Amino acid sequence: MLIRLNQAQPYVLSLFRFVVGLLFAFHGAATLFGVLGGTQAETGAWPGWYAALIQLVCGALVALGLGTRAAAFLASGSMAYAYFKVHQPEAFLPLQNGGEPSAMFCWAFLLLVFTGPGSVALDRLFGSRSTAADTEGANRQNKAPAVPV
Repeated sequence: MLIRLNQAQPYVLSLFRFVVGLLFAFHGAATLFGVLGGTQAETGAWPGWYAALIQLVCGALVALGLGTRAAAFLASGSMAYAYFKVHQPEAFLPLQNGGEPSAMFCWAFLLLVFTGPGSVALDRLFGSRSTAADTEGANRQNKAPAVPV
């Protein structure tokens, strides 16, 4: 059972990345354009409009798996800012201050910063040569000589 779960891990990580990125992009689109039941923010209004722009762009990049780690880092930071500047002053716990989505997105994107995009991502398509070279170099570094030199 564990073997099958481990084999599916890179694909499930890709699915997780896609869903989280898509939800984040939808949230940004709702705020930027007033679609999907959202209320449109005034253009250039701080911080709402800029946060929505980050959500739309970073969410789309993460969903596609393009520049995943950088986009996830920026998205995670924007959600940490949202939590501590907007929600946390209202009450201590996310359940009390309405900051649950901010906290969840922050930690989900931080996880993607460290795990990468998974096996199905545009990062893999465009960076396949460098990824293979990096992996080969890392494998050579991890091998210790059989006889101490």
